[in-house]
Amino acid sequence: MGVGVGVGDSQKPGSPPPPFPHSSHSPHSPHSLYVLLAALLFSTGGAAIKAVSLDGFQVACLRSAFAAVALALLLPASRRGWGRPRTWLVAASYAATLILFVTSTKLTTAANAIFLQSTAPLWILILGPWLLKERLGARDVWTMAVVAAGLAAIFLGSPRASLTAPDPATGNVLATVAGLSWAFTVTGLRWLERSGERGGLPAAALGNVVACLAVLPFAAPFPAPPLADWLTLAFLGLVQIALAYAFLTAGLTRVPALEASLLLLVEPVLNPVWTWLFHGENPGGWPVAGGALVLAATAVKAIADVRGAGWKEPPMDTDEGGGRNHR
Repeated sequence: MGVGVGVGDSQKPGSPPPPFPHSSHSPHSPHSLYVLLAALLFSTGGAAIKAVSLDGFQVACLRSAFAAVALALLLPASRRGWGRPRTWLVAASYAATLILFVTSTKLTTAANAIFLQSTAPLWILILGPWLLKERLGARDVWTMAVVAAGLAAIFLGSPRASLTAPDPATGNVLATVAGLSWAFTVTGLRWLERSGERGGLPAAALGNVVACLAVLPFAAPFPAPPLADWLTLAFLGLVQIALAYAFLTAGLTRVPALEASLLLLVEPVLNPVWTWLFHGENPGGWPVAGGALVLAATAVKAIADVRGAGWKEPPMDTDEGGGRNHR
């Protein structure tokens, strides 16, 4: 999906994994470019989903079918660990995020869908003390307050129904639930990490399999879509998800977690831009302001957390990285 932003919580969406051997990193490193390319590809999800004439369940099913096959072929690590019960739990949550992102994007504006999913840090901070026994600090409370304000602004400025957003109210609810399911996914990835499992990429591939099969009964029977729809669906699965993950895992071998988190914020920024350019969809002032609050709070907390822990920060784990972003 784009599957939405998940890393943006400054490693609240995934605490720093065990350190990699130290390596020099230049801000102009090709690894940074790989992460940026991943964010750019993830950001095309909204416009591409709206370009397909099929309904949300049908798009989610076929998109994940293409993605599951491509991930298994492009990233061999994604084929390992499918027999672990914990991987299945995380994959199920990720599958819910994939389905909810597509169906919400079909119903509301692309901006609302991605911004509301980006409220995941709010739910992660709420879930952390409950599921991972993590204590909230003052900075966490302030982040929650700002993200909640952004969430309120997005709902306050919900647009009227239009050709590209036929049911904004329902779409907004689904997108908010997508933020919650993504929070469960990221919390689950941290749970896997603490138990010594590296389940990010397997959970990403398996999640697409689960998503495809889960919505298949609601998606069938499939009509005969035009060639343009098939090409767009193939793009969504093969490029917007699978190739983006390939770039992301390549980049995360050397890019520090903070830099990767900030680079990946390009996705929710550009997602509504592409939809505006290709479909003329105007998200409105309140949703843009609310989205800006959510993304700013995420970025500021990312920087503050890393500064508080010291700047010698290891790169992200490539395996976990597969599950950190999107949708």
